[in-house]
Amino acid sequence: MQLMLERVEKQVGLQTFLYPLDMALQPGALTVLLGATQAGKTTLMRIMAGLDIPSKGKVKVDGQDVTGKPVRERNVAMVYQQFINYPSMTVYENIASPLKIRRERNIRTRVIELAEKLHIEPFLNRLPAELSGGQQQRVALARALAKNAPLMLLDEPLVNLDYKLREQLREELGFLFATGNATVVYATTEPSEALLLGGYTAVIEAGRLLQYGPTAQVFHYPQSIEVARAFSDPPMNLFDAYLTETGIKLAGDVVLTLSENFLQNLKVIDPQLTIGIRASDLKLRPLPEDAALLGRVELAEISGSDTFVHVHTALGELVAQLTGVHFFELGSNLTLYLNPQQLYMFDQKGRLLRAPTRSGSSYGSS
Repeated sequence: MQLMLERVEKQVGLQTFLYPLDMALQPGALTVLLGATQAGKTTLMRIMAGLDIPSKGKVKVDGQDVTGKPVRERNVAMVYQQFINYPSMTVYENIASPLKIRRERNIRTRVIELAEKLHIEPFLNRLPAELSGGQQQRVALARALAKNAPLMLLDEPLVNLDYKLREQLREELGFLFATGNATVVYATTEPSEALLLGGYTAVIEAGRLLQYGPTAQVFHYPQSIEVARAFSDPPMNLFDAYLTETGIKLAGDVVLTLSENFLQNLKVIDPQLTIGIRASDLKLRPLPEDAALLGRVELAEISGSDTFVHVHTALGELVAQLTGVHFFELGSNLTLYLNPQQLYMFDQKGRLLRAPTRSGSSYGSS
């Protein structure tokens, strides 16, 4: 199914929820809507579903204008943040309900198949209120999958679950989406979730579509500082800089020397730049071409198998994401190293000038 939005916008009174945007979803693929709370993700999904009508613009399905066509006349499945199930029906009856409406055959076989995929087969005879939050959300997902709709919309479906359940369901959902035929739209505030699910990502900020494309491309080659900020967890380190004949001058008289080949390939009109450094590109051990950044440890946090350390430097505060578990004494001196080839460069309007070239990537840098 091909879903297209043409100059769609949404206003309520004097408040604008969506500014004019164009987007053609990749048919049969997963698209992640990535943005902060109140960025416009839910508004956009409601328009896609037919729950709301855009103030201007058109919604097309396979070339047919369906703007204003109500949701009951569209074949759409939707899963929300809340655990929405029919409370008086058993788990089996909840999953079977869309199959019965379509008068399908072999309903029991299909229900058990979906229940097994989502690990809720032991609970088929229970009521939703007898289940945990994670189990209830699995029921809602199974019922949506049973509908077998060509368009499936999931509005932050894991946000109310605990960390362990979210991690488990993310992996399972990625597999389910990859093996299905539906066009799936999945809203989240978490960049890590978009990266894990893959597919395509649309970055939304304050009602505006900033960038849409394959997830890896949007992550590695953000078209603007706004996209780089939204699609980095922790946020990308950003600093003012000045391009010289031999390299880049940063605050505190920090100078990064660049190779002649690097400078020749860099097409820059205005020497005033913003430099971006991903937290994961900062290291504790240098390679020959690396530059050193001296600093003082302000905070260190262990999260899973990574350590996030905040270091005060001449540039300001840097956040480094270090693989493995590391222990740092607060206030102690620490030297971080970076390869100048890993720098992002943005012009004064925040547009991407250069991104690191990724080995094996087919996207290239700007």
